[in-house]
Amino acid sequence: MNANIRLPVIPEYITVHLGPPSSSAQNVTIPFADYIKNVASSEIYPTWPENAIRANILAQISFALNRVYTEYYRSRGYDFDITNSTAYDQSFVNERDIFENISRIVDELFNDYIVRQGAVEPLFAAYCDGDRVSCDGLSQWGSVTLANRGLSPFSILTNYYGNDIGIVEDAPVSGNTESYPGRVLRFGSAGNDVRTIQVRLNRIGRNFPSIPRIPRADGIFGSETEAAVRAFQRAFSLTEDGLVGRATWYSIARTYNAVKRVSDLTSEGIPVSDVTDIFDSSLSLGDTGIEVRELQYFLAIISAFNNFVPPVDIDGIFGVNTANAVRAFEKAYGIAETGEVTPALWDKLYSVYLGIISALDETELPENIVLYPGAPLRIGSEGNDVRTLQEYLNLISETYTEIPKLTVDGVFGSATENAVKVYQRLYNIPQSGVVGSVTWNSILDTYITLI
Repeated sequence: MNANIRLPVIPEYITVHLGPPSSSAQNVTIPFADYIKNVASSEIYPTWPENAIRANILAQISFALNRVYTEYYRSRGYDFDITNSTAYDQSFVNERDIFENISRIVDELFNDYIVRQGAVEPLFAAYCDGDRVSCDGLSQWGSVTLANRGLSPFSILTNYYGNDIGIVEDAPVSGNTESYPGRVLRFGSAGNDVRTIQVRLNRIGRNFPSIPRIPRADGIFGSETEAAVRAFQRAFSLTEDGLVGRATWYSIARTYNAVKRVSDLTSEGIPVSDVTDIFDSSLSLGDTGIEVRELQYFLAIISAFNNFVPPVDIDGIFGVNTANAVRAFEKAYGIAETGEVTPALWDKLYSVYLGIISALDETELPENIVLYPGAPLRIGSEGNDVRTLQEYLNLISETYTEIPKLTVDGVFGSATENAVKVYQRLYNIPQSGVVGSVTWNSILDTYITLI
């Protein structure tokens, strides 16, 4: 599993609303560089010193990217990225002429932006003319004075935004994509989008204590995550169903940005840890590791009860047999046959698996054997599944004495977590202390060999 950081990208296009946000004005969609050229030609003079022009353009780029990255307007249900109302955003005059020197400088700078050190989001680089209007950000006319004194563009920017800023250069350009994953996240879902929700809800919970903390932002949508989602929905007058659809996703995003003041010069900042992916975006032929073993576990169970999926070995190697099983599953459920496992396919696998175990009669299973319950067990979990886990570990501990004996009380406390970690160390499983399908399946296999 490789960790990747989801950093801001430069949009190919930006949609501008030609009026205040709630007005019925026209929207125009233009290339991002052309938008910045228009703003710069509308906001500043081409006769200014070049260092002042460059500093102002970097502020304008950063301001616009902050709106795009935080989905400031789209998270509020609007169909545009920014307005041309100077009461809210930057001046933009549709179809205006562009100054030649400004066009040249923007072509050099359009994929550079300002950040606060330790944060990933483009700085909300507020500014004003500094003559008729004063503000806490950059003074446009003041930047001219500083440029005439010989200050560089970066020195001008640090004069207004502080010494803890940096410039991201040559950021990648990508097509505009909304952050909403396009599928409803629910109990049993897994992946980076689930982790995003967990991280955001935990931060929101610091301001809204009625939202319970999710113990681990591990990308697995379990009962703790569902409880936090329901509490958020209740607090913000959304349908309390525990599902993260579009409305809940963007309400969480909007609230997270608000409590962190992301669209403010005094932003708390979004740290790298908040946007670090912990799951590969997909699994395919040749991949190895614990995620492949988890995939194979679900396929093996589905195969045992549905003959349309061929059996697979749980060996952590995504080989031809695993790819064929994935394709068979895709075909059975009307999904394009790629043989690759995307987040959407993960959700379908979880859904089918949960459907199987919920429909099973206990008499259909070998005596004393319980299938993985479908959601991870961890600190705070309670119930019969925890009790079963404790019983399995106690029997295993009679052979592997490194594993401490547990009180079988159905409560997943620190003692149970420690026993799980010891087991995981013995069996070369990442020592998370959380019992997901891979750990559960390994414990179950060991238990079967010992009974």
